Formats: sequence, structure tokens, C-alpha cells
Amino acid sequence: MCRSCAAPTGPNDLSAGAGRPLPGLSRRGLLAGLGLGALTVGLSAGTSVAGEAEAEAEAEAAVAVAAARNGAWAGPAQGRFPAGGHYGAPRGGGSHAGQDVSNSTGTAVYAAAAGTVVRRSWGGGLPGRTGNGLVISHGGGQYTYYGHLSAYRVALNATVTAGQRIADMGATGNVTGPHLHFETHTGALGTTVNPVSFLAARGVDLAGGWSRIDPGASGTTVVVIQHLMNQRGYGLVVDGGYGSVSADAVKRFQRSKGLAADGQVGPATWPVLVYTLRQGGSGSHVRALQTALNKRGAGLVVDGGFGAVTTSAVRAYQSVNRLVVDGEAGPVTWRALTG
Repeated sequence: MCRSCAAPTGPNDLSAGAGRPLPGLSRRGLLAGLGLGALTVGLSAGTSVAGEAEAEAEAEAAVAVAAARNGAWAGPAQGRFPAGGHYGAPRGGGSHAGQDVSNSTGTAVYAAAAGTVVRRSWGGGLPGRTGNGLVISHGGGQYTYYGHLSAYRVALNATVTAGQRIADMGATGNVTGPHLHFETHTGALGTTVNPVSFLAARGVDLAGGWSRIDPGASGTTVVVIQHLMNQRGYGLVVDGGYGSVSADAVKRFQRSKGLAADGQVGPATWPVLVYTLRQGGSGSHVRALQTALNKRGAGLVVDGGFGAVTTSAVRAYQSVNRLVVDGEAGPVTWRALTG
């Protein structure tokens, strides 16, 4: 894990919106970062401790609305959470500014969302960080930081898409072993929030679990869902829009499997929606797999045929993410691809 990577405890001058202390690990800090801090303060002013807790709970419930699970975000790396590598852990005179995800050197690191690479240097130009780092600006005052990289795969000022490979995991800087040090900044570069909570509110499990996609979402992951639903006979238009027709179909599918018919494609629905696929298969479920692989940079023709080229792409993806390299797309590979 990181030996340093501490957020400074005093003011910083990293952006025009900086000049204020970094928040610690607190619900209020997280809510403020999500643009809900004023709501929390307004609700709790002049109340008791119990009243303040209730107000914060109400504000936290609003996070799901403010940060929709819309498929715009993706998991940045596969691995495990090491002991002591969590957000807010003590680091000398400060606290750990991100979440560590441990795996082997060379494990793929992906952009958590679309944006522009604005920093590409030792420490990413952020105080208290060490090792090769990247900062991506996602617009609206949101940034992500990727540290201790062994290699860069994108240039400074490059435009990236969610799920695009941007770097390789490494152990550069002051660390005890290879890992990704991942941070989320909101409001201004330098104002960190808990990346586990931040991504969870956007449908991504940073620990590597299944994603959550809500009705109203759009994009590549919705295309994956529509192809999988069509393999089950639902006849959807594959347009990448998770509108009422697709949502109603998912709800019917959920009811047929004895699941809660809420339309959310999440940890309960994904495992029964995907198929275990291998070379020789064909159909809409293979199109779903090819689409998911393309989100991670495979560059496949989406033709629904699981031939040698698709097999090679599956094996390559499994290899760079330290999964079992068997060329078979089973639940573990699907979970990583759609996360």
C-alpha cells in the first residue's frame, strides 16, 4: 500500500477553486463534494445531534438522485483492498487521500469516466503523492487521480473514454508493493472525497463487484444489456438508451426469475442475465460480450460470432486484469467487464 499519498491538512492552490482545507473522512465531506453540503447544513442548523444525523441521512438519500447510476462511470482496476489502504487512514501529518487497489505490476488501469488528461507526471502534480501519476478532468469540477503507475498509456491532454486503458499498475514511489492509488476530487482539484462511496453512488463497486445500472441510463453498458435481453427473446432496439421499453423488459425478466422487479441491472440481475460463452458460440449474447470488450479497447467487429479473434480478445483482457486466462467468458470475466 502507499507509505505516503497523504492529503495535506492545510490550504492548497491546485486550482482556481482551491484555497480551503481538504475534508476528512465524513459524511458531510462526502455530501459537500457531491454538491449537497448546503442541503445538509441548511437542514441541520439549530438542531440537536439526533436532528443533524436525521438531516444528513435525508441528504445522503438524495445522493442517489444527484449521482445517477447511469453507466457513465467504470471501475479503474481489478484487485483487492489492502489493509490500511482505505480513504482517511493516517499518513504522517495527514490522511490517506484515496483508496488502494492491489494487484500485480502491469495490471491494466482504466479511466473511471470520460474526460481529459490534465496531469501526467511524478505525483500527478499533487502535494504529498509519490510515483507516476495521472489526473483526469471529467468536467463539472470532478477529477480522478491514478498513482504509483508503472507505465502511461495515454498522453497529456488526451481525451479518454470511460473504461479506456490509460496506464499500468505499478510500485513507483514510496510504497510497500504494487497497487493503484485511486482518488476522486469534486468541487476542485485537491478536494478529495471517499472514492468507494463516490463510485458506489454512480453504480460502480470499486472492490470489483457487479455494477448497478438504473433506468434512464445510456451508453455502452446499456447496449450490452439490450443484446443480452435480445438473446432471451425480448426483441429490443439496440440503441444504448435505457428507456421505458428496455426497463419494462428488464422488469419482466426479473419477475420471471423471482427477483425484485425494479429495473435496476445490478448484483442480483447480472449473474442470471449473462451467459458463459466460449469459442464457437454465436448470437446476441456474443454481441454483448464483444461490445463489453470494446469498451475496454478490444476493437472487435460486433458480429455475434465467437471466433478466434474474440477468443484472443477475451484471453488478452483476462491476462491484463490477472483473471484466469482460459478464453471463456464466465461470470468472473463478465463482472470485471461490466464493472
